[in-house]
Amino acid sequence: MITRRNLLATFAAGSLAPRALLAQQQVKTPRIGVLLAGTPAGFAIRTEAFLQELRHLGYVEGKNVIIEWRWAENQPEQIPRLAAELAGLGVDVIVTGGTAPARALKNATRTIPIVMALVGDPVGTGLVDSLARPGANLTGFSDFAPALTAKRLEILKELAPQASRVAVMLNQTNPNTKVEFEAARTAAKALGIELIPLEISEPATLEAAFAKVVQHRAGAFTLLTDPMLYSQRSRIVKLVAEHPLPAMYPQPEFAEAGGLISYGQNSRETFRRSAIYVDRILKGTKPGDLPVEQPSKFEMVVNLKTAKTLGVTIPQSVLVRADRVIE
Repeated sequence: MITRRNLLATFAAGSLAPRALLAQQQVKTPRIGVLLAGTPAGFAIRTEAFLQELRHLGYVEGKNVIIEWRWAENQPEQIPRLAAELAGLGVDVIVTGGTAPARALKNATRTIPIVMALVGDPVGTGLVDSLARPGANLTGFSDFAPALTAKRLEILKELAPQASRVAVMLNQTNPNTKVEFEAARTAAKALGIELIPLEISEPATLEAAFAKVVQHRAGAFTLLTDPMLYSQRSRIVKLVAEHPLPAMYPQPEFAEAGGLISYGQNSRETFRRSAIYVDRILKGTKPGDLPVEQPSKFEMVVNLKTAKTLGVTIPQSVLVRADRVIE
C-alpha cells in the first residue's frame, strides 16, 4: 500500500532526475587544438613539457581532455589548411609555435583563443596590438629580443675572432625572419662582420644551402630562430661539423644535439608555461587579458666534446659565463 509520503517522494525523485541528467550532459570535456610546423619527433622535447604541465594541472589526455594534434611536417604550405581544419573543429583553445602558424590561425578564427607557446616578434609582425594588452584572441610567449641576437654574434666573435664572414641560416618562409635578420645585420655591422645568408624553404634544401659556406669562405656559422630549423637541429649540427665551423645556436637543444654553443631561453619552459595559459583560458580568462611574456632568463650551454672535435678552443671568458657545460 502506497502511503502519501512515499507518493510525494516518488514524484520529487522523478522531477529531480531530468535535472541530474541535464547536469551530467552539461559537463563538457575540454578540447585543445595543437598546430606545430615541424614533426612529432622533432618537437617531442617541447610537447612533452607541455603535456607534463597539463598533467600537473589535472588534465590527462584521453581521460578528461581531448587534444587534436596537427603537424605540418616541415611543409609550410600545409599550415593554412591545418589551421582552418582546427578552427572548423570548434576546439576550446589552440596552442601553436612560430609566426607562420600563429598568423594562419589568426586568419582562420577570431573567436577561438590562441596560445602562442613560442613566437618571434608578435607586435612587429602584427599578431597582437601590444605585449601588455594583446587584445583579440591571441596571447602567449615571445622569444624575440634584438639584444639577444646581438649577444649571440658577440659570443661567436669571441670564439672566432678572425672570422670576418658569418653564415646565417634562415627560413625565408617565416614572417619573422625579416625582422630578426635586420637585428642581426645591425649587430654584425657594429662587430665588423659580414653576414652570408643561407636561405632555405624546406628541409630538402639544407645541404644545398651549405654550399654557400665554402663558396663565400665563411669563418663561422649561426642561425635564426625558426620551428623548421629547430626540428632539423640534428642534421644542421652534423652539416656544420662536416665543414667544420665554430657555431652559435639559439636554443640549448642544439648544444645537446652536438652543437658547439647555444645562448637563449629554454623553449621547454615556454611550452610548459603555455599549459598554464591554457588552463586559465579554459577556466574563463580571456586571452586578450593575458600579457605576451618575453624571455627574462637566458641559458648559455657549451659543448666541450664538440669543441675538441672541431679543434675550437673555448675562451675562459666564455666558459666562466656558461650556465651548463657538456663534457
